[in-house]
Amino acid sequence: MIVSRRWLADYVPLPESTAELTRRLTLAGLNLEEFHDVTEGLSKPDVAVDLEVTSNRPDCLGHIGVAREISVLFGQPLSIPAAAVTESSEAASAAVSVAIDCPDLCPEYHARVIRGVKIGPSPAWLQDRLKAVGINCVNNVVDVTNYVMLECGQPLHAFDYDRLQGRRIVVRRAGAAEKIRAIDQRDYQLSDQMCVIADARCPVAVAGVMGGLETEISAGTVNVLVESAAFSSMSVRATARSLRLHSPSSYRFERKIDRSRLDWASRRCCELILQTAGGTLLQGSVVAGTTDDGQRSPVTLRFARISGLLGIDIPPAVCVSILQQLGLSLLQSSETEAVVQPPSWRADLTRECDLIEEIARIHGYEHIPVDAPLPVVAATRTRREKVLDTIRAQLVAAGLYEALTLSFVSEAQRTMFQAAGPRGPVAVSHSSRSHENQLRQSLIPSLLQCRRQNERHGTLNAELFEIARVYLSAGQGLPEAQAEPLTVSMVAGRSFAQILGIVENLLHALAPHAVLAASPLDRPEFLAGRGAELRVADHTLGWIGELSRSLLDASELQDGAAVAELRIPVLEALFQPARSFTPLPRFPVVSRDLNFVLPETITWAQLVAAVRSSAGPLLHEVSFGGQYRGKQIAADHKSYVVTCRFLASDRTLTADEVDAAVHGIIAACQTQLSATLRA
Repeated sequence: MIVSRRWLADYVPLPESTAELTRRLTLAGLNLEEFHDVTEGLSKPDVAVDLEVTSNRPDCLGHIGVAREISVLFGQPLSIPAAAVTESSEAASAAVSVAIDCPDLCPEYHARVIRGVKIGPSPAWLQDRLKAVGINCVNNVVDVTNYVMLECGQPLHAFDYDRLQGRRIVVRRAGAAEKIRAIDQRDYQLSDQMCVIADARCPVAVAGVMGGLETEISAGTVNVLVESAAFSSMSVRATARSLRLHSPSSYRFERKIDRSRLDWASRRCCELILQTAGGTLLQGSVVAGTTDDGQRSPVTLRFARISGLLGIDIPPAVCVSILQQLGLSLLQSSETEAVVQPPSWRADLTRECDLIEEIARIHGYEHIPVDAPLPVVAATRTRREKVLDTIRAQLVAAGLYEALTLSFVSEAQRTMFQAAGPRGPVAVSHSSRSHENQLRQSLIPSLLQCRRQNERHGTLNAELFEIARVYLSAGQGLPEAQAEPLTVSMVAGRSFAQILGIVENLLHALAPHAVLAASPLDRPEFLAGRGAELRVADHTLGWIGELSRSLLDASELQDGAAVAELRIPVLEALFQPARSFTPLPRFPVVSRDLNFVLPETITWAQLVAAVRSSAGPLLHEVSFGGQYRGKQIAADHKSYVVTCRFLASDRTLTADEVDAAVHGIIAACQTQLSATLRA
């Protein structure tokens, strides 16, 4: 926001030193970018001051707002123009009608009509003000609308009244096929999500963004319609980005305006048009929509909280005085607290801490000591933080490197890996990355892209993992854990069994008693027989598999890769932070290998379940010993080697005890699974 020193002086007495003025503004939150003298094209020299205005302070996007800050900081009186106008007896409502068809996009619209203006150059004082802040002068009417916007922060627009078809204004959504030629003489294709100002025939302005060329103020304009309105900040932002058409008006509407000042801005604009272009103002303002009286919700300030947050004591009377100088109304006051009501232009003041921040910046941050002792209490790590720490430690120990990638991907990347099945896209319509404008639904494509980049730079077999959110749905009211689940994914040049081992070790580190089950997953992303869905109890944990050649080719990868993708909310629910340990066994473990021939349809999980249910209490552990298909086995059968380990905590097992358990296992497998023991 560039402000003119001479312009500011119209509202508040200024200190002689611009450096002191900007220093104090910077300490109060309006950071100085730079200031410099302006003389070229001006009748009187001026100083242009460039201030950084944060997004929560739209009230400072006008000279009056900055002057209000100066008034409080330097204890000087503030003078705001009364915006007094002289009106004729003819009613404006007889000359124009206003209708709002989309109150969600435009809650309030004011229109005034001035007849008999004379278009010409602006007076020197008005040109000086605009040139000092870098605004080109057009003509007296257009210059006044720019002047008032830069004065109070409320954008305005002036239409050539005689070019409005039907002498009416309709605020509506644009038709899907409608176009408009804006005052920058470019054509823009509109959509039905955009708000436009239209006459009886067609759009004459893109609401809150830019006016149309057909109704702009020109040398032949005689009658003027002045618009002062409020538009939805989200709508203006989306429209400006979609059309790539940003303006000082859209910048202010995106940050919200003070609706209670719409009428003042309208009157002020008409006042200056009458001064600079002459004419007759019709009586009254044609208002459509619902008006806003600017009443804000009261906020309670507890004086004891001031020292608690700032670390210094400020007398309650000083605190109340600062808030009143800032425009807040005192509703109640006692020795312990005060109830105040923020002014219409400070919509950002909604909480007690907001008031304390205002007190701190006006009182002066320099009064807060830099060496004050602060009590430091070690924070307890949350359950999620402990889970994420364990995941990182386990995967790094397994030889993987953590990667950080962008959440936006292209359509091709989004659809590359969909182990859970196809989903509709979650897209940002007007992303600055026009090609990569979809939110990813898996981390795998991004990691494959990283692996490809590493290959191109000579680093082969980059083994990576990433922890980030994926975006599965939008606008459906789903909990965050379902719509945007936190996910950990990994990619490495290893086999299916090795990646599965990494996942098993990770699960064991988080939940030692959880049982991981892998069921075959026939998806085109995986090699045949090399993909699986991972489950723990009734929860789907994720997916694992070796990538198919077609997917590797689409990723332009040379070497094969295996991947895994796990949902962290499931791991978080399984996490067992409290652990109990048992002593190491005092007695030896007895191990037996059983080689079963089974039908091809029997899975390893089914075999393990049968072994565990029949082995009795002496069974300590079951593990995979090998798999075989070959000449000695029927074509529709396979061989699994099961390693069973037996242990008793109070004695050394005898051969008879182990044999009895083994006979029970063999009998159960023969009965339940049609298994035979291979010699």
